[in-house]
Amino acid sequence: MLSGNDRLPFDPGEERLDVINENLSLISRKRGLTFGTDSYLLAAFTRAVPSGRAVELGCGTGVASLLCAEKGKYSFVTAAEIQEKYADLARRNVELNGLKDKIAVVRADVRDLTEKDTGGPCDAVFANPPYMKSGAGKANDEEEMTVARREIFGGAEDFCAAAARLLKYGGSFSVIYRPDRTADLFCAMRGAGIEPKKMVAVYPYVDAPPCLILVEGRRGGGPGITVSRPLIIYSEHGRTDYTDDMAKIYEGFTFEHLIG
Repeated sequence: MLSGNDRLPFDPGEERLDVINENLSLISRKRGLTFGTDSYLLAAFTRAVPSGRAVELGCGTGVASLLCAEKGKYSFVTAAEIQEKYADLARRNVELNGLKDKIAVVRADVRDLTEKDTGGPCDAVFANPPYMKSGAGKANDEEEMTVARREIFGGAEDFCAAAARLLKYGGSFSVIYRPDRTADLFCAMRGAGIEPKKMVAVYPYVDAPPCLILVEGRRGGGPGITVSRPLIIYSEHGRTDYTDDMAKIYEGFTFEHLIG
């Protein structure tokens, strides 16, 4: 409990503090990136290497790295973020949750990131890259959201190239992306020497088009991809109760029941 002399770990005017999954405390910006289903799905989807090291590209608030560290998926995670305000936010989230021995936040452009920044080659890389081309769609009022959602500082090719530079041979790259850009993602992965090996398409409800894809690639892997049955989030349109498959992901922090 904070005493009268303690300074709050966040700015109540610009930020908020919430308790999320795994009883983690998360500071986020009121008009910026917030914790959503995509971050949780990415963290649950990443291949666990409990004794290994991982890198998150474009960590934002750091929530995916926090979840992976808290669940023991890796011995250490380097979380890279280009925006100074979010790098600072992620550092505060790491400290607030007592995870400084498991996560290091670095301010870095993924296009320049090398093994020197991450302490050597890693076993896994995961990312939630910007989904939109720099000039596509309606512009955001907040510059920080423009950077987060649009390819201002790198697109799929840059994120895949960064993953290839950082991964050990045979290491895994896990990414969440938009279905309409599946071809862009697959071309970028193969171009970087990362072969797509597993894919899950995510649907909000059964009679809707997919809203997300999750893809795992392997550096140096051979051709051939396993596609799971669809992951449907909600039982029906307009309802908030999860399907059994979605509930199992939240219960077990894994996609094993959908795809091995």
